[in-house]
Amino acid sequence: MKNKHRFQLGVVYLILILLSILWLFPIVWVILTSLRGEGAAYVNYFIPKTLTLDNYIKLFSNESFPFARWFMNTFIVATFTCIISTFITVAMAYALSRIKFKHRNGFLKIALVLNMFPGFMSMIAVYYILKALGLTQTLTALVFVYSAGAALTFYIAKGFFDTIPYSLDESAMIDGASRLDIFLKITLPLSKPIIVYTALLAFMGPWIDFIFAQVILGDATSKYTVAIGLFSMLQPDTINYWFKAFTAGSILIAIPITLLFMVMQKYYVEGITGGSVK
Repeated sequence: MKNKHRFQLGVVYLILILLSILWLFPIVWVILTSLRGEGAAYVNYFIPKTLTLDNYIKLFSNESFPFARWFMNTFIVATFTCIISTFITVAMAYALSRIKFKHRNGFLKIALVLNMFPGFMSMIAVYYILKALGLTQTLTALVFVYSAGAALTFYIAKGFFDTIPYSLDESAMIDGASRLDIFLKITLPLSKPIIVYTALLAFMGPWIDFIFAQVILGDATSKYTVAIGLFSMLQPDTINYWFKAFTAGSILIAIPITLLFMVMQKYYVEGITGGSVK
């Protein structure tokens, strides 16, 4: 029985190793391509013959594709969206978890149905609304669009707040605490995992989005985010010369998200699994 168990465990480990190699292969290829000093877009070998950092330097030293400006645009949009969306989501989730009001269940059902429709279905309508307000081709419009749907992402946060015993609120009310005091001094300290989880998702959305940013920003090159900017490097007349710089940019935009996940992984997992009071 022990030998059979060891054999099965070995098979599982082997499968996991193979899957890891398959998953890591594209990442390693992109990293090596970003460091490759010879050739154009594609070559018929995997390991570069020469290694260089020129592809990274090219990103920040050219005027045709201002990567530094795109990176800063994306960072600004993602930061403001993260702050606004997190505030809206947490406030909405707390209100729906703690406050009993008329038609509350009906609202939850409507929100659940609306969440089933992808956001890009409203893209054309959103564009014409922004055009009427004179906000197209602006970073402000992107922040508004990304933050506008935050209220419908409250379900996971609400489920987390539901795990906090209401008896804590009642005890605080008996001691004379207001709703605001309870929220700020009791609920928020217990809700760090779900707040981090919500903030990470809110930050990631603008960082990787392409569709809404492309429609709203149009041909305003200086306002591009990194997703649109890097895609513009892959046009038929530029791909051969800029492909290695494109892979370098792909590595650079992946670093902030990777570092955030590494630092916040503990809270992220707790936010997904739920449960605030052990």
